[in-house]
Amino acid sequence: MNFLTYLMHLAGSGAVAYYSAAQIRDIKTRPNILAGYQLAESGSVPFLTKLGERAAAEGDTWLAEKLAKHAADETRHGQVFAHALKQLDKQVIDFTNQPKSQPEETQTKKPQQRSPFFAAFFTGYTSEQLKPEVIDWNVFMGSTYILELDASKDFARMANVLPDDDAVSRNLKLGMLSIAQDEKGHASYLYDAIARRMPSSQVEQLIDVWRERKTKAMLAFARNLLQRKEETRSLVRDAVPAEKEPELVTV
Repeated sequence: MNFLTYLMHLAGSGAVAYYSAAQIRDIKTRPNILAGYQLAESGSVPFLTKLGERAAAEGDTWLAEKLAKHAADETRHGQVFAHALKQLDKQVIDFTNQPKSQPEETQTKKPQQRSPFFAAFFTGYTSEQLKPEVIDWNVFMGSTYILELDASKDFARMANVLPDDDAVSRNLKLGMLSIAQDEKGHASYLYDAIARRMPSSQVEQLIDVWRERKTKAMLAFARNLLQRKEETRSLVRDAVPAEKEPELVTV
């Protein structure tokens, strides 16, 4: 990583870290950020599962096993966040069952937009190229290594700003610290996976490429936060007793 990228990385990660810490510490904004993480963690499971099946079909048993463990971890992470929401009497909105507010033909013609972060992170790649059946392994490994490595630090940082004076916050803190350790383990196996495919000099080159992409994506995300004038879309609603998740084993 060159010095300019390093400075940009500090600026972008610092802004996002401040925002995330403030959002999760504030009891009013905590449910929405928890819901975002639940959707992200649970939403990655089908992708990782299909990648694991692809690795197995290609004869890479080691990678298939790692991806299966990764998918299982992400399933549990989603459950941790769902349980944290339940303790706040909230749950994620099921947008698939929301009534349509626009004519059907308008909805079908409206393009599906990526978030500013992922648009910048994967600039130059189409959605088709990023599907698990065809994604270049180096693209998957390099990008996901950076995301998992940074997520391990982000979750630990957010956990440490949670107050210790109530049981709900303490339980969430323990869960997020456990998730941070899992993310660190994911980054470790992904680094090993890259190293199994190329010389060490190329490993660092690949990581530098995705570090630069992540830095630019973080800055795009930070700019979007500063320029946003409308209210952030709510991802949660009050929990309905009959729909509440069953009690989970806490970490």
